[in-house]
Amino acid sequence: MTESVAEGGDGAAGQENFYRIRFRRDGQLATAVGPVPGLTRGEVVLVGTDHGAEPAEIAGNSPICGCHGERRQAGLLIERLATAAEKEKYLALGEAEERAFTVCRGLIDKHRLSMHLVRVERFFNGSKMIFYFTADSRVDFRALVKDLVQEFRTRVEMRQVGVRHETKMIGGIGTCGRELCCSSYIQNFDSVSIKMAKEQDLPLNPAKISGVCNRLLCCLTYEYETYRRRRKNMPKSGKRITIDGERFLVKRQIPLQDAVVVENSAGEEQILDKHQWKNFQPLKKETADQKKE
Repeated sequence: MTESVAEGGDGAAGQENFYRIRFRRDGQLATAVGPVPGLTRGEVVLVGTDHGAEPAEIAGNSPICGCHGERRQAGLLIERLATAAEKEKYLALGEAEERAFTVCRGLIDKHRLSMHLVRVERFFNGSKMIFYFTADSRVDFRALVKDLVQEFRTRVEMRQVGVRHETKMIGGIGTCGRELCCSSYIQNFDSVSIKMAKEQDLPLNPAKISGVCNRLLCCLTYEYETYRRRRKNMPKSGKRITIDGERFLVKRQIPLQDAVVVENSAGEEQILDKHQWKNFQPLKKETADQKKE
């Protein structure tokens, strides 16, 4: 018994049907739209790409509406169902890429090149093969490309990627216990800085804020703007303030609770919520200096 994953509707011609697809069995999921209704999980379809039609497997349905009820957009178009011959060729594509990977790795050893092969991608129409690799420096791979062209009789492209893209391709499990964000859904990498960790009061221990790729965790960007926005109008740490005439030293902020930890004139720490600190006044520098005197 097959499971239908088509988005609701009457299946009329021209209706938009949203699906989740993947181009390889271990590949990243993407959203595609097409006029074909009632597709079931595991079916193979032809999807338009910038280099021609590529086969993909239906992995599930995708809701028409995204966040806040906005109409979902899909950058990929399902053209039609794959024929029996195309499906067979698609199923054999993974084996062909694995064989190409083995051959290329052997040639890399033969030419003694300082590079690490990550993945091989072969176009469905056989017009091109892309070999993804990492390296610490520039690599002269002209002899390698020559051997690969002779072996596979097609265009060959060597594409160097960084460690973040390498991790995205290989996949894995993060410290949170879930599949890596980069391999599951992230399309483009955002810039991540240590400032984001500081803003969220995270420990600046590289082992705790670094991912499998040994770069700063991509998830540091997720709540950064929320913390920054909440901190904006809060009393700053290290500043002296007055609230209803009473003086306090701000020790730290607790953005997600809209609270601050302060030290009163008696040297005691206490937590003030937003209703308590919202009318604070910064203590003038000269007043603070006079207090020290």
